[in-house]
Amino acid sequence: MIDSGASAPVTTGTGGGAAVTTGTGSAAVSPAVTSVTLLIADDDEVTRSGLRMLLAAQPGIAVVGEAADGVEAVERARRLRPDVVLMDVRMPRCNGIEATRQLLAGPAAAPKVVVITTFENDDYVTAALGAGASGFVLKRLPVRQIAEAVRVVAAGEAILFPAALRRMVAARPLDSAAALPKAALTEREEQVLRLMATGLSNPEIARSLTVSLETVKTHVGNVLTKLGAQNRTHAVVIAYESGLVVPGFTG
Repeated sequence: MIDSGASAPVTTGTGGGAAVTTGTGSAAVSPAVTSVTLLIADDDEVTRSGLRMLLAAQPGIAVVGEAADGVEAVERARRLRPDVVLMDVRMPRCNGIEATRQLLAGPAAAPKVVVITTFENDDYVTAALGAGASGFVLKRLPVRQIAEAVRVVAAGEAILFPAALRRMVAARPLDSAAALPKAALTEREEQVLRLMATGLSNPEIARSLTVSLETVKTHVGNVLTKLGAQNRTHAVVIAYESGLVVPGFTG
């Protein structure tokens, strides 16, 4: 499960202007003042127990429960109300994709979901993002990077691995890929989406376009609404799928 050679993620902020980090290093995240509560869902008891032990030892993480399948993940997440659910995909009774969909469709305040995967099947990750997951991490990542991803998502950001994302959308676009040409984005909204996809934070976008932060927040909200995107992660996926952003694009 641990592999120090895994590629580092890109984090993309929410419409609220959270910090964004790109590049080959770990995402820069300030230590949380209070602990992020976490539920771990994985059908393999050894993996689940190992993750619990290792993540509970990380600063700013409080593991409040475990689930052995998707049904338990939904039930315990609704009862324990964690900030984040670390969700495996391949689980009995209800897989992680359907569990994510159920959690995020519920009437109560939903936790953020981070899919944890081996990337044996990119289609699963595509479907998880389509279901509203805030991102995904590799099981082979060092535990400190998994913990960092949990903290990043709890702060309202998203976790993406650029190479995997490009491979994923090239193999099988989400059904919403056609949303971009139909969305009637204004020229400025399209500029904002491009910059979102390159990993700029809202303050950085504001500086790049020489507009106010509030104006950028309004544009980001309009982009999400027009694309029908569940979250900023989904909007970035659509930008890649549509060809608006291509590998190597830097704004």
